[in-house]
Amino acid sequence: MTQTTPVRRPAATRTIVLAAVADLVLVLVFVLIGRSSHSEGFSLGGSLVTFWPFAVGLVVGWLATRAWRYPVRVVLPGIPIWLFTVVVGMFLRVLSGQGVEVSFVIVALIVLGVFLLGWRLIAGAVAKRTDKRAAKSSASRA
Repeated sequence: MTQTTPVRRPAATRTIVLAAVADLVLVLVFVLIGRSSHSEGFSLGGSLVTFWPFAVGLVVGWLATRAWRYPVRVVLPGIPIWLFTVVVGMFLRVLSGQGVEVSFVIVALIVLGVFLLGWRLIAGAVAKRTDKRAAKSSASRA
């Protein structure tokens, strides 16, 4: 009996929605952490002003990579989504008169990289582990 590699299918709607929500929430967490670390505190208006450029960058990344096909993958679409989020976000901050310092760009690259790629790495590891258990279980039943 030969073992076959599972066929990769496009993501289910539930996975797509969860991935998009995870990305959006993590970008929001980045914004809220940043605002609180600069003693700006929480204000809905201020948080939205800081959030919207990165949210637009995130959407651009999702659209450019067609992330809904395989939203949990790290290399594609994860890395481009991360980079679009930062680059477009910073560009829109400049256009809207918000501050962009080199140190902020570095921090955004690091934190958003950890956030947007980190959950994908964890999800991929969990999926592999689940696939191995399922394969082992089906092999023992056969």
